[in-house]
Amino acid sequence: MASIRSARSQRGQATVELVALLPLIGVLAAMLWQCVVAGQAVWLAGAAARAAARASAVGADERAAAQRVLPMRLERGLVVRRVGSGAGGVRVAIAVPAIVGSGRLTTVSARARLQDQGQ
Repeated sequence: MASIRSARSQRGQATVELVALLPLIGVLAAMLWQCVVAGQAVWLAGAAARAAARASAVGADERAAAQRVLPMRLERGLVVRRVGSGAGGVRVAIAVPAIVGSGRLTTVSARARLQDQGQ
């Protein structure tokens, strides 16, 4: 009789431990997803900078070229600036969205430079 009671209480203990760990698992999953979102923003900032540099090299609109590369949710914090003198490059900054709330976590930037192709 005592062994049956012991087995039931151990099953109950395992359930309590699982329920206690669920918030921690949720927080860890959210942190992992935020890292994925930040990594994607870094990757896309580089792609947008290269697209803007190509557009700059042929005399097209740098901002429009960068926007074509980005998903709509990353376009909101987009900043495109020319850097350097003459045939300088382009710097693109993107706001990394926070997965909780509507704010931004940080800003990432990338630079790219191509020679002027208009000559």
